[in-house]
Amino acid sequence: MSAVGMRPWPFVLLWGTGTPEERGGPRFRHCTLNGDVPDSFAACHPTLPIAKAMTPRRSPLRADAQRNRQHLIATATEVFASGQAISLDAIARRAGVGNATLYRHFPTREDLVEEVYRDQIRPLRDDALVLLETERPAEALHAWMRRFADWASERRGICEALVAMSASGRFGTGPVCDEVQRILAMMLKAGAEAGELRSDIDPIDVGSILASVLSVAGAPEQRDQLGRLLTIVVDGLRPR
Repeated sequence: MSAVGMRPWPFVLLWGTGTPEERGGPRFRHCTLNGDVPDSFAACHPTLPIAKAMTPRRSPLRADAQRNRQHLIATATEVFASGQAISLDAIARRAGVGNATLYRHFPTREDLVEEVYRDQIRPLRDDALVLLETERPAEALHAWMRRFADWASERRGICEALVAMSASGRFGTGPVCDEVQRILAMMLKAGAEAGELRSDIDPIDVGSILASVLSVAGAPEQRDQLGRLLTIVVDGLRPR
């Protein structure tokens, strides 16, 4: 096929350095030199394992598997709302399914916690939009972080889940973390465009810092300390 008229291939392989085991295989980066790459490419992370990019979507769950999954989520929702400290195995027993079934759907406690709170995180995006309309971007970010802290303190287990995901490098890979990352990215962009916040900040890093702050000052009686820590965080994001 002639190269004339062909669109540039939108990926460039990145092999990196070191041995194949150290490199972990080929990677790609989106290339937008021709200016007409679809917007959906830009929404992706700039580098991903090529095998992941080519992995087909999972097949839909069978009806019985879907019922088990939904029953596990409903049972966990009740448990977390009650404030009980309960193991995953106990949640499985209460839901009437085997441990293997629970771990097949939710390999870790963090996975289950995030799924329970998937829909409850979405109103925080509306809060962010309202704050950006009524406050300067840096102050809007500060206020939103306090609202997120209030939201998290009312939901048993979410702070611990976020801290665990941050420590393991998984922050930004689940429904709650994904939405937190998107909200922070929106607010950081607004702050950078206004000249109030640095333009080189990764929202995943800010989310991890926020999770760490909540791990030491997330209790209702620690609100004064939380406010001081969040002030330090936002000040650290300002351009120098």
